[in-house]
Order: sequence, then structure tokens, then C-alpha cells
Amino acid sequence: MKINFYLLACFALLASCSGERNAADDDTTTSTLQPADTQLASAANAPAVNMRYCFFYTEGNKAQDTTLVSIYINGDKVTGNMNWMPKEKDARKGTLTGKLAGNAIKAIWNFNQEGAADTMAVEFQLRGNALAQKPYAYNPKTGRQQTNSKATYNVIYNMKNCK
Repeated sequence: MKINFYLLACFALLASCSGERNAADDDTTTSTLQPADTQLASAANAPAVNMRYCFFYTEGNKAQDTTLVSIYINGDKVTGNMNWMPKEKDARKGTLTGKLAGNAIKAIWNFNQEGAADTMAVEFQLRGNALAQKPYAYNPKTGRQQTNSKATYNVIYNMKNCK
């Protein structure tokens, strides 16, 4: 009987690590997923729809630069917010609009930085309790950053409870 209780408790804990539908507290969870896994999921492994997911990524000196991503999946449509907030630089804050195919998301990030509006294509992949992103690369022809579409999904965001 004790074993069944522990199995039930473990299952409940695992089930609670999915995306959030409503506002919740600020607790975070971490992921052990590795960036080398770049295979697209089949339809059976696709993320739940009509769900809100929230993620964070830290980088820079002492992990002081933070990116927050909040997405809502409705069918194959993805909407949300993405805010890049470096400690001592101008932030990029804006909205995401895109499409979900399997567990891959291709979206346009409409953001403001230094008082100017701009856009950038971004590519993500949902992986259990993590969100993976293709990194940016500098394009010398345009003088701008852009998503490196040939790169792997190696920027890994950890899931957090949505506010």
C-alpha cells in the first residue's frame, strides 16, 4: 500500500510540471534536457494546446541578463511576450506571434528598444519543461542580429510558473 501511495505522489508531482493555465506564484523549475536533442516531436508528443507556458533564461556576468518568454498556444497559433533584459543595457520588450508545428514554434518578435520599434524572426522548440531557441547571429550585410536558422536549438530556457 505504501508503494502505491509513493507512486501516486510521484505521478502527481510529474503532472504538476506542465504549463500553467492561470496566474501562479513565482517559483521556478529547472530542466535537465540537453540542447543536443534537436529532433522535432511527432504529433503524439506535441505540447498541450490552449495552454500558457512561461520560461526564463539567464546569461552574462553572474547570470544578470535575463530573458523571459510567456507563450499561449491555441491550436497551431502561438501568441505571447518576450522580454530581453540585460543588466546594464537597453532592454528589448515585445510580443510574439507565430505558428506551432509539432513542438517547433516559428514566430515574429515585435519589440521596442531604445524607443525604436523593430522585429525579428525567432525559432523555438518545446521540450518537456524547457524551451529551446535557435541563437542569434550578426548579419554584416544588414548590420543586425537575426536568428541563425542553420544552428541547433541550443539556448535553453527553464520553465517557471506564470504570473
